[in-house]
Amino acid sequence: MNWSSGLLGFGAGLVISVVTAPAGVSGAVFLLPVQISVLGVPSPAVTPTNLLYNVVAGPGALLRHARAGRLGGPLTRLLLAGTVPGVVVGAVVRVFAIPGPTVFRLLIAAFLLPLGLWLCARTLRPAAGERPVRGLSARATGGLALVVGTVGGIYGIGGGSLLGPILAGRGVPVAEVAPAALTSTFVTSVVGAGTYALLSLAAEGPIAPDWALGIACGLGGLLGGYLGAHVQPRLPETFLRLLLGTLATAVGALYAVQVLG
Repeated sequence: MNWSSGLLGFGAGLVISVVTAPAGVSGAVFLLPVQISVLGVPSPAVTPTNLLYNVVAGPGALLRHARAGRLGGPLTRLLLAGTVPGVVVGAVVRVFAIPGPTVFRLLIAAFLLPLGLWLCARTLRPAAGERPVRGLSARATGGLALVVGTVGGIYGIGGGSLLGPILAGRGVPVAEVAPAALTSTFVTSVVGAGTYALLSLAAEGPIAPDWALGIACGLGGLLGGYLGAHVQPRLPETFLRLLLGTLATAVGALYAVQVLG
């Protein structure tokens, strides 16, 4: 990694995390196209590099949430119980079954694009007479976390960008979703990055993370995440839900365009 790549990675991590942290998203899902298309990180090394970004950037937002007394709770424990084993499975799948970037982009587009549109539509025009939905059952939340952890291990996004829109769409306040999703993203990224490092010892090709670039991006995300979590309590719930839906839609559309192109 040269100095220009490091500065670009730092700046990208900073800007992205300031925007995404209030919605409970680390920003790694937006960093993926920067790493692939601009910085030229090879596949599948881009996935553990993104997870390394989450590891370095995560404490910024988590520190702010901890100071505000918003960390912990049953939702966080449920998400961790599912996402931690899921990210290990996802890492194995990514290395041995989905090594190419085309399938990778197609899957993320097919998942996030309709999810983001659904969340925006639900926020702007709730169904007439619809009762507020207070989340999922503990069993359903745990199962969802397992699936999302696996997907996050494949994509290198920790899972928060997937869990956030789903839980918010089910009626859980974003102020509750954000710290739980960010905690899950941080812990699973630590486990996922370590798993990829171990797999790189047994498999051929660029599998280990780009340590220097991941740390540079993460330092930008560390500062940006703290700033984003600082302003989150000042933003209305409707705005946060629309922000989360818009982020998911934008990422899905971006990858769809890349696949079609």
